[in-house]
Amino acid sequence: MEVLNREEIDAFWIDGYLFLEDAVPAEKLAALSSQFNTWVDESRSHAEPFGSTLDGRPRFDVEPGHSAEAPALRRIASPTELSEAYLDVMRSSIAVDAAAQLIGPNVALNHTKVNSKLPGAGTEVKFHQDFLFEPHSNDDMITVLYFIDEVTMQNGPLEVLPGSHLGPLYEHWHEGLFTGAVSESVVGKAKDHLVSCLGPAGSACLMHGRTLHGSAPNLSDRPRTLFICAYRAEDCRPLQVSHVPSVHEGEVLRGEATNRVRCSESNMEYPEVPTGASFFNQQERHTVDM
Repeated sequence: MEVLNREEIDAFWIDGYLFLEDAVPAEKLAALSSQFNTWVDESRSHAEPFGSTLDGRPRFDVEPGHSAEAPALRRIASPTELSEAYLDVMRSSIAVDAAAQLIGPNVALNHTKVNSKLPGAGTEVKFHQDFLFEPHSNDDMITVLYFIDEVTMQNGPLEVLPGSHLGPLYEHWHEGLFTGAVSESVVGKAKDHLVSCLGPAGSACLMHGRTLHGSAPNLSDRPRTLFICAYRAEDCRPLQVSHVPSVHEGEVLRGEATNRVRCSESNMEYPEVPTGASFFNQQERHTVDM
């Protein structure tokens, strides 16, 4: 099904991102929100990251300072393995149809996760490019960020650098350490050109895998929770083990399986496979000041 017009398709390839309204119907959005609230309540009984993913790492990540009274659940890896509501949206949203128009017709799942900034949470997402965390045979990769909550200027919106998907792959290793972020000099050059992705709950932002992006902490009294699905062209094949493994990885969602691999040129250092609950741990370990 075609959901994007020619102008929207061109805008995505020029800017490296595209805002999509009404990506999640109201009843499905309510189910996502209710399930997430259940997970937040579950996190109150844990003092540290908990649960387990396919590779044995914690599924639920909480930021330092998390407590029963002030929960700070910030990451859920592969929620589609736990919830039919999340699995349904991952498969059925019109954003998947949009991805098929952009990088299809054959589209497969890469991974899913929930990133949340609850009120009072201090976690920021340092600027990075997703492709530097997940090297593949080509870069026809789109991350869809489904807005479970309204995203405003105050609650830590996604910020993107338009056109950066057409530019270089920036180093995420610094002084021999994988920081999961670009250098401050790169951020400094980008800061005057960043665009905030704002919108009501149920919206989505489609972002190319090379687009430079980050987000600030939530400074409001309202949550900012995103259900994030990374999709790829079916012939875009992983070159490293998934950092967010799932039983649904590689599922063909639109089109058909071709058993082919398509290669394009890129040059990057292999990322460090995380040993903690999420890439937030990698970003917190190091300060990038070069």
